[in-house]
Amino acid sequence: MTAQLDSFYPTRVDFGTLDEIHRAAAAILPPDVLDFVEGGAGKEITLRANTAAFDRWRILPAPMSGVGTPSTRTELLGLGLDTPILTAPFGGDALFHAEGHLAVARAAQQHGALSIVPEAGSFSYERVHAAAPRAARIAQLHPFGHAPTEAQRLAHNGFEALCITVDCPVGGFRTRNMGNRFDPDQRLFAGNLTGENGAPGVAEVFGQLLKQGGAVWDWDQLADAAKDFGLPWIAKGILTPAAAERALAIGASALVVSNHGGRQLDPAPASLDMLPSIRAAVGPELPILLDSGVRTGSDVYLALALGADAVIIGRAAIYGLAAAGEAGVDRVFALLNEELRTLMILSGAATLGDIDHTRIVRAPA
Repeated sequence: MTAQLDSFYPTRVDFGTLDEIHRAAAAILPPDVLDFVEGGAGKEITLRANTAAFDRWRILPAPMSGVGTPSTRTELLGLGLDTPILTAPFGGDALFHAEGHLAVARAAQQHGALSIVPEAGSFSYERVHAAAPRAARIAQLHPFGHAPTEAQRLAHNGFEALCITVDCPVGGFRTRNMGNRFDPDQRLFAGNLTGENGAPGVAEVFGQLLKQGGAVWDWDQLADAAKDFGLPWIAKGILTPAAAERALAIGASALVVSNHGGRQLDPAPASLDMLPSIRAAVGPELPILLDSGVRTGSDVYLALALGADAVIIGRAAIYGLAAAGEAGVDRVFALLNEELRTLMILSGAATLGDIDHTRIVRAPA
């Protein structure tokens, strides 16, 4: 499948729109893999709510603002970015293209973006970091027993922050996967899950995520483990003010407001709907990222206006990867950034810091 994909779009960079990239990916991915990407948990209420939440807002125009060349530069935990867009740590990346996160990270690097490297990816942390050291600077970990040891490995190998996924003690009730009897090759998720040097094997982690009643960490266990991380860490999967406050209390340096793209708890609130209350709870200074539902440059703008400092793209990056590898992800970044800059000019926002709640209004009911 990957060989056919590579030959079908060897250097395709002329996609005109993000929808065109999505259609190209959908045309080439096998149906069960496409459902794995597109699907959510349960009745997919959360999945649909994530995108619908953005449609409830409007951006206010600012005629004659004088803004002609807006800046999209920002910073996260001391790491500079040329764009407020990061790529998500989606696993099994070689399902979508032979180069997986190697290609994703290289494309992110070209745009001065950051790429969160997955634990259950097809390639090791070290290989992705070597492919794009200026982008692959944050690594994902799940809160299992090996986390402190892996954190030390990551610090030793050039990573500068961790992303701890706190909302996945067990995999969501993903009905499309169940209907397809989806059973991917576990080796595509084993880039780091080798069973060597204290790391769990991929079968062990799959077993943890697929079974109910297994050992699940609580906040106190994460707090104890985090004392040995040696790196700042981001809590990914925060959807309530209470969870945000608890993560901060045990040492999180940043939050990702996320419902896992609608793939875990269903029905759950849309990430965007919960963002303002979480921002209010933690104050203006704490870095907050938003994922789940971000598909366009206007989505990026609205997330920033409602309290995020940056966004994370998952499915959009996968579509680009499947459609054309590194060139496809590069084009996704280019289109998102072009739309974001256009909206900044039209709304009079010279910098990302100028994008706040005063520049948007709720759509009429």
